[in-house]
Amino acid sequence: MVKNAFISAISQEKKEENKGSVEFQVFNFTNKIRRLTSHLELHRKDYLSQRGLRKILGKRQRLLAYLSKKNRVRYKELIGRLGIREQKTR
Repeated sequence: MVKNAFISAISQEKKEENKGSVEFQVFNFTNKIRRLTSHLELHRKDYLSQRGLRKILGKRQRLLAYLSKKNRVRYKELIGRLGIREQKTR
């Protein structure tokens, strides 16, 4: 599996940080999501992986919602660094 240079560069920075922080957890979920997405491009009928992907997406969404409520600046910085879209507000 080919790793993105950008993701590996962020992981080197994150190794010194607290592994329980919201940013680190979102970063790990984003890596898992990208890995599962590339897997599902090859194996379209792997329904268990699709279910796992949906579960991880939900966890990341909840963590991002929590971070956006608690600290909007850290939230904006994180989504900018990871290259993910901002969540929709209801």
